[in-house]
Formats: sequence, structure tokens, C-alpha cells
Amino acid sequence: MKTYTSSMKSLQLLALVAILFAGVSCGEAPSDIEEKKSELSEYNNELRELKAKITTLEKEIAQMDPEFGKENTNAILVATMPVPTKDFFHMTEVRGWVASHKNVMMSAETMGKVQAIQVTEGQKVSKGQVLLTLDADIIRNNISEVQTSLELAKTLFERQSKLWEQKIGTEVQYLEAKNRKESLEDRLATLNSQLAQSVIRAPFSGRVDEIPATLGSIASPGMPLVRVLSEDDMYIKADISEVFIGKFTAGDPVEVYFPVQDKALTARVLSVGQVINSENRTFTVEVSLPKLDFTVRPNQVTVLQLIDYKSSKALVIPTKIILRDDKGTFVYTVADQEGSLVATKVHIETGLTFKSETEVIKGLQGTEKLIEKGYRDVAEGVSVTLAAASK
Repeated sequence: MKTYTSSMKSLQLLALVAILFAGVSCGEAPSDIEEKKSELSEYNNELRELKAKITTLEKEIAQMDPEFGKENTNAILVATMPVPTKDFFHMTEVRGWVASHKNVMMSAETMGKVQAIQVTEGQKVSKGQVLLTLDADIIRNNISEVQTSLELAKTLFERQSKLWEQKIGTEVQYLEAKNRKESLEDRLATLNSQLAQSVIRAPFSGRVDEIPATLGSIASPGMPLVRVLSEDDMYIKADISEVFIGKFTAGDPVEVYFPVQDKALTARVLSVGQVINSENRTFTVEVSLPKLDFTVRPNQVTVLQLIDYKSSKALVIPTKIILRDDKGTFVYTVADQEGSLVATKVHIETGLTFKSETEVIKGLQGTEKLIEKGYRDVAEGVSVTLAAASK
């Protein structure tokens, strides 16, 4: 609101300009200096009379309105804001890495010399495709011997079975023939299984990532031979401190950032581990990896932001307006005291801060007007005036 004093000054100036303009407009300007001085004297007299009238009017108005003409020249200009109520959440940042559910190092299950390597690193393979073959000549010879023995055992068992049906011979002879046949059948099945293990096949369609085996080397059970991975079933894995137990659940949104590609996306928590790693006191969180328009690789580093706290209908204010004194944290609000606006200090209890916003736990009701601009220029009880945008 414009002050009355300023209004009076403006009025006086306008009156003077009007008089001068009227004088100049009427007739021609005087030709000599004396006429001009005389004319100026007349204008000054008229101005004094006008000022006297203005003063008289001010006094008369002041008698009718005691507040007329008062101006607090010490009031500080501030801008205010309401206390917003909204859903608030806090996110914690952790490191993760790209993993794959289909990332398998194929190992030898039986002993044998590496006879052939049918693929190369980086090659695409399909499920069931032969990757590597071990020498299995000894197994094949054993299979041949067992098959011969099994044929004889079957013949003897059939004859003994017929004799036993005719009550010829003893039960022991029948059981011995049966046992020998079944033992050789089991032996043959084992050898066939070992023969199948000498051929390493792709467990799924993907790509050959690594071949530790070398041609002619002797493979023993457990020895790594070929790594196969698929990019169709990748996800993100992270180890998170046990202090966050119970903070995350499957389906929670996750902000994922790939530093190498400088790309970011939103994903979801797939699963939350239930066991604490005794070595580093962490549990595992798996995050989905949607279809990407850029290439990522297993073990690539990622940065995850997960929601570890959320509150609905929370009182949230800008962090920058929170100040501190010997009693704690506080904010300045605007209060009306006997018709004048003053700054009031309100101590608050704050919660978590995220992205320049802080949740207020105690101290505010939500109806206050917070000083948002000029909060560093005021003090408790100082008179303030509101900027036009705050009125």
C-alpha cells in the first residue's frame, strides 16, 4: 500500500507542474528577465497557498482517521509462502552392478582330455549346441563290454526264469541271474551318463563369453571349461547395509543410473534378500532391468536410489529457510500484532531432508505463513511488510 506521505509529495509536485504548464500555455513567454521573475513570484505564491490548503486537509483528515499518514519506515520487505502438505519420501544411494540369471560357467563333470572346442569367445550359441568335447574312448570301450555282458545276463535270466516257473532249480539261482542282469543295466546307464557328460552343451541360448579350457588339456571334475551368458535375463544386484532392514519391499520404485553411458531410468525392486552376509553385514536386493536402448554388460557398475522412508500428508518446507540457534532449529513466520505485521520465530523439529526439502515433525500446524524471502534480514518481533506477490 502506498504511504500517505509519498502521496502528498506526489500531489504537490503534480500541482506545481500543472501551474507551470498553465502559465506556459497562456500567451507568449515574457521577453525580459523582470517579467519572468515577476511571473515566478506569482507561481511561488500560488504554490504556498496550495501547500497551506494541503496541510489543512491533512490535519482535518488526521482528526477523523488517527492512522492517516503513519508510515513505518523500518519495516523489512519479505515474501511469504504457505506450509505445503504433500507426500514426502527420502531415497538412499547405493552402488550396484549388472548381473544375469543366465551367466553360467560350464565345468567338467568327468575326467578326460579336451578333445575338441567347437566354439569361440563371443560366438552366439543356441540351447543344446555342442561347445566342447572330452575324450571318451575309455567310456565307450566300457560301454561295449557291459553291453556284451548284459546280453548274456539277459539270456541266462530268461532261461532261469522259465525254469523257476516250472519249479526247476533253486530260488537262489533265479535271484542271482536277476541281480546280475539288473546290475549290468545300472552299470550301462551310468556309463551312458558319463558319456553324455563328456560332451559340453549350451544350457540356454546366448553367447560364449569365456573359454578357460585349452585343447589337449586334462579336465577333471569341477574344472571350468566354457562360460555362457544371455543378455535376455539381466538384472541389477546390490548389497545393502543391514541398517536398512525392513525399508524395502518388492515392487518399490528405484532410480537407476549408468555412469558409463550417462543414462538413467526407473525400475522396480524384484526381491529383497532375507539373509545377512556375516562377512560384510549386508543383504542383497535385486532390481529389474527393463528393455534398454543402449548396451550394458554383466558386472557393470550402477548407482541406485531406493526409497527408504515415505510419509503421506507431511508438512514439507524448503530446507534453505530453516535456521538454527542455541535452542535448536527454527523458521520465521509472519504474525499480526495489534494491526502490524511482525516476524515471529517458531522452533520446529525436523525429519529427513531430500532434494532441498525437509519434513517438519513438530512445531508447525500447517496454517502459518513462512517467510521465504528476506528470512535472513529479520529477527524476532521485527516489523515486516509483505511483497505484492505474498498479499
